[in-house]
Amino acid sequence: MTTVSLSVVLLLAIILVVMYRAGNIKAGPAIVAILFGFFLKNTSMAEPIQRFLNSIAETINNIRF
Repeated sequence: MTTVSLSVVLLLAIILVVMYRAGNIKAGPAIVAILFGFFLKNTSMAEPIQRFLNSIAETINNIRF
């Protein structure tokens, strides 16, 4: 599941950079968002969030077109 986590991190980083460059988010809120995510991983909420994201990734992976 490291690949899924890394993919989500990269996707969110790209979104954050695009929002910053488009002027939709300023440097202060961007730093707060990054720090929030960094510190959130050390809380008891990290595991349920990770399970939720993994279940979404598995659901998307199982969709057949």
